[in-house]
Amino acid sequence: MALFDGFVPGRHQLDAFGAGGFRFAGMSHRGSILATPSGIRIWPVARFAQITPESLQPVLDEAGTIDFLLIGTGADIAFVPAPLRERLREAGITIEGMATGAAARTYNVLVAEDRRVAAALIAVD
Repeated sequence: MALFDGFVPGRHQLDAFGAGGFRFAGMSHRGSILATPSGIRIWPVARFAQITPESLQPVLDEAGTIDFLLIGTGADIAFVPAPLRERLREAGITIEGMATGAAARTYNVLVAEDRRVAAALIAVD
């Protein structure tokens, strides 16, 4: 299995998550990821409090191709603050926060249904 070095283009199902990372597209990555319709990239967010509009800029850049953003908040559920929700709503994106495991599974279902989805996933142990 190859190591993920930053960006892999295309839409990919997540094959596994946990142990501090993710597996997808025949690769593995330790740390958080951001999956958009254009591809999967390293996401330098380790805690929910680090999520900002700036950290989600790749999602905003692809707003015309995304209807839903799933935020994997880590091991626990966290409430996505109103200003962040509003910023994404202005871009036409509905946001849903949930524990990372649930977000990863939901992302896979929506990708399989060819839905316009992105996922910002904080790695969990």
